[in-house]
Amino acid sequence: MTGSFDVGGRRLDRTPHLRGARWHKRTDKDMAFFTSGGTELYFEVAGSGQKLLFLNGTGATVDNVKPIIALLADHFEVAAYDQRGLGRTTFSDTPYTMADLAGDALALTDHLGWTKFRLVGLSFGGMVAQEVAVSSPERLDRLALLCTSSGGRGGASYPLQNLAAMEPDERAGASAILVDTRFTDEWLTAHDGDRALAALLTQHFTTDKPELVRRAEALQLQARAGHDAYERLPRISCPTLVAAGRYDGIAPVANGAAIVSQLPNGELQEFDGGHVFFAQDPAAVPRIIEFLAIQ
Repeated sequence: MTGSFDVGGRRLDRTPHLRGARWHKRTDKDMAFFTSGGTELYFEVAGSGQKLLFLNGTGATVDNVKPIIALLADHFEVAAYDQRGLGRTTFSDTPYTMADLAGDALALTDHLGWTKFRLVGLSFGGMVAQEVAVSSPERLDRLALLCTSSGGRGGASYPLQNLAAMEPDERAGASAILVDTRFTDEWLTAHDGDRALAALLTQHFTTDKPELVRRAEALQLQARAGHDAYERLPRISCPTLVAAGRYDGIAPVANGAAIVSQLPNGELQEFDGGHVFFAQDPAAVPRIIEFLAIQ
């Protein structure tokens, strides 16, 4: 990547295998807005080839993850957008559901004229992707679910709103362990690279944010708390890769395995890392691209 890589609003500048990635916008028309459910949402499109929709993680925007999307745009025509209330998308205090968010994703593909497409969802975006896939399975060619959970009997991802009740020092330690269960004080003392990574990531959970951002993220976490696609997962017929970090404390490998157990055409792959395994394991992004590119 160039300079740094953002995850959930925080920058990672020590991720060598993501360096060099650039987000090439083709024309001004590829930075635009579409409307869904009365909300005006900001989106960007880059690259060429097979159609790929990218769904972002909790509290993250298009700007936050441009380097990883740029890697995808070297192989696909990639569309990504700022979810409700975040980035350049319109803010509203009106609560919404996961079904509403899936509707936003499908509204963008309709806006772009994509009748069928590939779909990749990261963390919270993986939950939205499941809702898209169970509601409109006929629209998907291939699906990749990264560091995510189905909810319900398949297990839920850690409720991030719990961090808000903690004191700052406690929150910093807890968020580090959630990102990667190896990240104890002892581990981080002995591993300089992981210590820098943990410091960058935990800032997302410990840094004060503008009031409007806090309200938008609270609405997103409220919708996230209602996520439960587990019983409906058998509706997904397309080939599906479920990728999990071996040391993920937010969406454990067991949650990924539960998703695969419900899929008629799914496979689970573990990577060396935690909740951001795609930035930790150099094999992760190439494998995801390889899977999505299969005809």
